[in-house]
Amino acid sequence: MHYRNNPAAVSALVRPTEVHKDLFIDDEIFELEMEHLFANTWVYVGHASQVPNPGDFYTTTIGDQPVIMVRHTDKTIRVLHNRCPHKGVMVAADTCGNTGKFFRCPYHAWTFKTDGQLLSVPLKKGYDPDVFKACEASQGMAPVQNVRDYRGFVFCRLSAEGQSFDAFFGESLSTIDNMVDRSPAGELQVAGGVLRYLHDCNWKMLVDNQTDTCHPMVAHESSAGTAVRVWEEAPEGTPKPMAVEQFAPFISPYEFFEGMGIRVWENGHGHTGVSNSIHAAYSPVPAYLEAMEAAYGKERTQEILGDTRHNTTYFPNIMVKGPIQTLRIFKPLAANKTLVESWTFRLVGAPDKLLERTLMYNRLINAPTSVVGHDDHEVYERSQHGLHSRGRDWVNVARLYESDEAGRKNEITNGTSEWQMRNQYQAWARYMTATMKETA
Repeated sequence: MHYRNNPAAVSALVRPTEVHKDLFIDDEIFELEMEHLFANTWVYVGHASQVPNPGDFYTTTIGDQPVIMVRHTDKTIRVLHNRCPHKGVMVAADTCGNTGKFFRCPYHAWTFKTDGQLLSVPLKKGYDPDVFKACEASQGMAPVQNVRDYRGFVFCRLSAEGQSFDAFFGESLSTIDNMVDRSPAGELQVAGGVLRYLHDCNWKMLVDNQTDTCHPMVAHESSAGTAVRVWEEAPEGTPKPMAVEQFAPFISPYEFFEGMGIRVWENGHGHTGVSNSIHAAYSPVPAYLEAMEAAYGKERTQEILGDTRHNTTYFPNIMVKGPIQTLRIFKPLAANKTLVESWTFRLVGAPDKLLERTLMYNRLINAPTSVVGHDDHEVYERSQHGLHSRGRDWVNVARLYESDEAGRKNEITNGTSEWQMRNQYQAWARYMTATMKETA
């Protein structure tokens, strides 16, 4: 099947309760995702605290497009395509740093302002002014026009036209609000570095997994389950370690996950943990409640801290855990390769013990040395290989399907429903084909 310039064929890959295996294994589909899906959606770039001062920059990718997030001289955050308009060299090779007032290409020393405008060209007398003005290179580094800093979280849309930021995210932004509001100062800072972990699977498998609540008690029995059993053999009166608090909920029974609920938002976004979550029973941190109540009052503090969402999926490729202050990015490298980045945040004005808990969670669950993460990785690899089987063509997402659900908005449902997965794949088909033109 050829999918390029064939939106009908792409849309046909997503049925109400099934998705075709080509979504995960077909190289042409992957290429089209880079061209269409990651251009038509609002994609997370980075956090404002990574570029606090003018000239600070951070390099990353949006789909397969290298970009630079930079704090401009006017203190606004800009996103630039990381490509010199002269010979195509990536201007910023380092992951982060401070470029001062301009970027300088390492090949021919063309320089650009931090908003991308061309600043200087060596031996400029060698260019006829009228000829050079007509060249694309005279326009400097290409800026991404659609950039939004939402409470420190920076997103961009590569496509010049498309859905607005507010329309794309809608009510789902409440997860970011809750995460930021957990700081007595209403501010987050990236802290503790980043953990990167290469997965031999398609990026959508990881997105799918974030709201899959029927696997923890199965896949994690040998890891989290063993940790809990060892703890239960400890002498009576032994203080419960922070690690056990974090491991134990992973092997909760089906009834726990059914009861915690899933909220499904429009455009592929959604979260597990509506009425309860695996983050709801952590031990209190001394002085934190007092700091929150001093900042917000008792009633508002209870509202903020009582909202213990589990995993919030922001379509297409990030997951946010507000109660434990982590964010994971699923970066597509190929149809069968994904780089996972796990970031942690400090709650400004909160006790350091909270950051300690956040960093421990990230190491235990999301690191290359994780105890729990390898359970999932093993399953992802088996899926990537198994989907090449010619015995079956479709992946099932029919659990607790309701025939009218596609027309309903911002609903809460059973915590083991696959509705959020269906929501993601329907959004995938819509944004994949939004700008795809059919060959006559």
